Amino acid sequence: MSAARPRASFDLPPAQPRWRSRAAVGGATLVLFLALAAAHTWPLATAPGRLSRNDNGDTVLHEWIMAWVVHQAATDPAHLFDANIFYPERHTLAYSDPLIVEAAMAAPLLGAGASPVVAYNVVLMLGLALSGWTTCLVVQRWTGRWLPGILSGSLMAFNAFTLTVLPQIQFLHLEFLPLALLALDRLLQAPKARHAVLLAVWYVLEALTGNYLLVFTAIALIVGTAVRPGDWLGSRFRAVAPRALLAGGLAVAALAPFLYPYLEAHWEVGLVRTLEGAATYSASLTDYLVAAGTWHFNHWSYVFLKGSALFPGIAAMILVVASLLSRVAWRDRRARMLLGIGVVGFVLSFGPKVVVYRWLYYAFPLLAGIRAVDRFGELALAAVAVLAGFGLAALMRRWRGRAALVLGLISVAAVNAEAWRAPLAYTPFDGIPGIYHSLANAGANAIIVGFPFHGPAGNFQNTPLMLGSTRFWRPLVNGYSGFNPPSFYEHVEHLQKFPDRASIDYLRQLGVTHIVVRWNFKGLPAMAAFPELRLWDADEAIRIYKLER
Repeated sequence: MSAARPRASFDLPPAQPRWRSRAAVGGATLVLFLALAAAHTWPLATAPGRLSRNDNGDTVLHEWIMAWVVHQAATDPAHLFDANIFYPERHTLAYSDPLIVEAAMAAPLLGAGASPVVAYNVVLMLGLALSGWTTCLVVQRWTGRWLPGILSGSLMAFNAFTLTVLPQIQFLHLEFLPLALLALDRLLQAPKARHAVLLAVWYVLEALTGNYLLVFTAIALIVGTAVRPGDWLGSRFRAVAPRALLAGGLAVAALAPFLYPYLEAHWEVGLVRTLEGAATYSASLTDYLVAAGTWHFNHWSYVFLKGSALFPGIAAMILVVASLLSRVAWRDRRARMLLGIGVVGFVLSFGPKVVVYRWLYYAFPLLAGIRAVDRFGELALAAVAVLAGFGLAALMRRWRGRAALVLGLISVAAVNAEAWRAPLAYTPFDGIPGIYHSLANAGANAIIVGFPFHGPAGNFQNTPLMLGSTRFWRPLVNGYSGFNPPSFYEHVEHLQKFPDRASIDYLRQLGVTHIVVRWNFKGLPAMAAFPELRLWDADEAIRIYKLER
């Protein structure tokens, strides 16, 4: 008679399965997070070429950025940052995030002829899915359990912050942060060159998703190291320090070509974020009570809505408390690392309201590139995500058996239910007007301006022309980004009365060759009085004029 098969035990981390089994489970969790990304952003997956958030200027800006990076990387990579907006300025891509990783993900789609809107929507959903998946893999490795990993991945990818910043695609790509923390943990435990190289690789990739994540990840790694002094002080310092320097050196060398244009832009146009500007975008305590999930928001959270949504979730906080009460957050070096990162992210989200931020602003130059400091709250939410996974793993070890399995499943369902706000509202996208294709034949020296020429208060309305420029890639006098150069304000001053003789002469001095005019431009009837403005092309909504010399 054969012996009965022993029941699964949940009190200890299970033995690691063979690599094929791990790969199978890892693949299944990837499919799960792809499905969750589609569900949380529903109905976007049903029509990624038709649905959009192009009602928000930042969405269109980021669609344009990804398309520009793919175009320029293939045609003239040495001038990657000399984007075609805010003519005649240079380094105009540096006025915002270059989105290098996102553009690389979009490249196959754009290369196949997909619109920038399709590319954006696919990369958006990929960012959410990959952020959840890599977090799941790392927490599973640290706790030995898949359900805590899935829970942490859900909290990392689908939380109050990420689900309310869909137009800011860079904040949806946290997929390399958990891998960087995993590499740091390995480096501190076993200081080897390969761990230093992996740390540099994951940090560089996360940094290239966006400038905010460059700063957030650097601070997370510094804090994560600082709260583990026993791993690098004393006799271990000689072993750890050279490898840490190797990781830092490799990261700086890899990022230097992408950071230097920001330094040049600072020299040329004064690109910098002031403490006063940071104070405007600082978090308040009530931001941490603003939930994105429909149930929470409709029943109580809406009364706190003023700034960002940073509510961690009730289930997540219960599990974080479980990790604290079980002392896992204190005894486990990885959990303690996340606890420190969470506290620092929470404090820094208040910006200049706390004196430590003012000190760091002058001591840590990269903070001069941060305007919306409330987004440091994303670090706090990332720490909550991982600590909640540790808390669930601790409870599952106590409950054991089927009770532990049920607890894990309920916890995963609860955090997703709390974050749930689908179906989301989207704006129909009817495609880029075909008339813009004609400007591809305007000549290599063509320079374009669009009217109405929107000033600083409304220059987000310049984004449709920027999106249209993905069909011709000629320089634009118009622009929209996170920064306006001084020359832009000069253009606004000289062009506010267009069409008149002074404004036309000003356009000639700039070298403008073609003028794009929308039918709702109030100066359109007066353009007939100037024979040098020759109608070049037109459709039902747009007219293009050639400015004769």
